[in-house]
Order: sequence, then structure tokens, then C-alpha cells
Amino acid sequence: MKRTFLCLSLLSALALPVVAKEDKPPVEVVSTEVAPGIHMLSGVNGFIGGNIGLLTGDDATIMIDDSMPPFLDKLRQSVAAVAGKHVDFLINTHVHGDHTGNNTAYGEDKTHIVAHENLRHHMVTKGVQGPEGMVPAPEAALPVLTFSDQMTFHFNGQPATVFHVPKAHTDGDAVIHFSEANVIHTGDTFFNGLFPFIDLDSGGSVDGYIHAQLKIISMSNDETKIIPGHGPLASKADLQKAVDMLIESKKLIQKAIDDGQDLDSILKANPLQKYHDDWNWGFISTDRMTTQLFNDLSHSNAHQAGDGHQH
Repeated sequence: MKRTFLCLSLLSALALPVVAKEDKPPVEVVSTEVAPGIHMLSGVNGFIGGNIGLLTGDDATIMIDDSMPPFLDKLRQSVAAVAGKHVDFLINTHVHGDHTGNNTAYGEDKTHIVAHENLRHHMVTKGVQGPEGMVPAPEAALPVLTFSDQMTFHFNGQPATVFHVPKAHTDGDAVIHFSEANVIHTGDTFFNGLFPFIDLDSGGSVDGYIHAQLKIISMSNDETKIIPGHGPLASKADLQKAVDMLIESKKLIQKAIDDGQDLDSILKANPLQKYHDDWNWGFISTDRMTTQLFNDLSHSNAHQAGDGHQH
């Protein structure tokens, strides 16, 4: 059941409005309080985009990611029910449209958008995802506050440090750590219970993804509440399970490459079969997980070989 809400592929989600079938209940945005003043907003009955974080209080309202245009009204209703006021700051965890799809609407509403500098650069140089492909980014969609390493918000008695994890899901990922509340929003550096999407074309990498997850684990304890980019609210144990799977999967594909197998041979042998039942889903199938690992590791091996030859 955990996959049915996500099996409208992320690729479709970046480009197309999601239309619910008439015989199904409407998709809703629901809120779960994970710590005093900190909520996770997620979709019920369908896919609304990535999990959204919300910090509320007298000082300011801070939102993490902002879903997709078809769900703007429902997102605003859910935020209003929890916060009762204007969103002051919007943090983008990365550039994908299921996390930044309503930037324009919030930017026009005078919400200050915050992101890693690489995300703004991506939007300025490559545009944003529209219904029919990439289009120039509207000025209102662009982050107006950017950082290179980290920055900290001090509102509502809940300090929130936003820090960059390099070359992980993309080259512009941000993770948000509410240190007093012991809550972490990972963006898409964590898909809870699902094979992760590692966007190699946007600067992501397998090693960077693993390092990001290990860093988050190092900041966690058994009481930490972890809001993943996709999937249910998680614990340190859930994240440990995910990184263990990824490290082992990397080893399996690397061994196949070292044995001289090409991608077709590896797909046929299916070295990740043991993970299929628990981790496979509509967007990142076992075959696609194998392929993205192969593509990244093959490129890394070739690059290392080239460096070795030069020296």
C-alpha cells in the first residue's frame, strides 16, 4: 500500500497535473504534528509532491517545499488551518517541480524563498518544469536568499539549521535540522521504504547520496523524527535501513562491473532481486535502480581511470 500513492511517477508529477479518477476520493493535504509547532504535510488518496515541513509560531511561519500547482489551494487551506497566517519563508530542498511547483504563487505572495545557490543557478540557467517541458523561470519563483554551506533561522524557539549536502540527490540539496525539537527534514536525500531517485543529470551521485544519509544519521538518535522527501514519517532506524540497502546495492553493481558485465547482462542477472519486494515502486523500479547505479559507477570508474592515467 505504501507505494500506491507514489506510483504516479515523479517524472509525470514534474510535468503534468495529477487528475484523480472520478471513482476515487479526492486527494487531500493532511497535517501531522511531529513536534510542538512543527508539522509534516503530506498527501492522502494520491500524490501531491514531496512531504512538506511547516514551522509555526508567533515569530514567523516557515514552510519547507511547496507541492505542485494542482494542489496549491489545498496546500494553502492546510497551512492556514495549522498556522493561521502568511508564510514568511519558503525553503526549497532541491529544484524538482514536485517540491518547487508553487514557488511562483508564494513568491508573488511576498514569501521569501530560500535555497542553495546551485538551485537558483539551475532555475536561472535551465528554467523550471512546465506542462510541456522546461520554461524560463518566472522572477517570482526564484530564491531571494541563497547560501553555499549553511544558514540558521531563529524563530519560535525552534532554531532550524539549513545545510547543504553536496552531489547527493542533486547538486543543490538542502537538509533542515530543528536541533531543539530533534526533527530533520531530508528533502529527497531520503525516500522512506523506496528505492531512491538519484538525479545524475542534475549533479546527484551515489556516493554523495550515501554521504548525505550518513551525515543525517550522525545527527540523529532513537528519538529523532525524520521527515523524508517521500514516504511516511521516519526514524533513525528507517534511515539506517535505507543507507544499508544503498551501500550493499552499490557493492553488488560495482562487483558486476568489475567482472566485466555490461548493463544488459546486469539487468538480466538482477543482482538487486533480494530488494525488489520491499523497495521497488512505480518510478524507481528495480531495473531503474540498477541502471542509475550502473550509470554513476561506470562514469566514476572511467573518471578515476582517466585521472590515474594522467598521473
